Amino acid sequence: MNFLENGQKGAALTLILAHSAGAPMDSPFMNFYAEKLAGAGFHILRFDFPYMQERRMNGGRRPPDRQPKLLECWRQAIAAAGPASSLVIGGKSMSGRMASMIADEAQVKGLVCLGYPFYAPKKLDKPRIEHLLALKTPTLIVQGSRDTMGSREIVAGYSLSENIDIRWLEDGDHSFKPRKKSGRTELENWQEGVDHVAEFMNALT
Repeated sequence: MNFLENGQKGAALTLILAHSAGAPMDSPFMNFYAEKLAGAGFHILRFDFPYMQERRMNGGRRPPDRQPKLLECWRQAIAAAGPASSLVIGGKSMSGRMASMIADEAQVKGLVCLGYPFYAPKKLDKPRIEHLLALKTPTLIVQGSRDTMGSREIVAGYSLSENIDIRWLEDGDHSFKPRKKSGRTELENWQEGVDHVAEFMNALT
């Protein structure tokens, strides 16, 4: 497992932060979160899933690997970075969802989802929440309030596990970008998200 590393290995907690379906581990969003959270005193590890590695080598836009392969990559990452008791896992959108599916199995310290895809766009009748109803792992979901894959109004109707804390970024879309009329900036929402993650991880130590 080839990790991109930020922060010090001796930190109390390590966060393995994985990328979204369409952007790699070193996208501007991922760089921002990794660098800021490392600056807050955490050890941050990032990795690319196999399909993203192939994109780097061969170009093109390969679709994400199938779920079993994504989950196995997560297991490999946790095994390589362990012990699980000092790990928080998660990531942007797809990766956060995949991490949430093995968090209890892996017995990690915590789970962080940045923009959880509660449902595919325009498919509100097929929510991806079954495993979230009884999730035992302490979990933080940072979500834009107008996310097309999980808006505040829709998510409020779900009976999610009491171990899940959702923090809303005002007027943010799936990447936390607000509209200009909101008076907020994308970087303000990104930083607010970092602050929520740092607070959550500090509470786990």
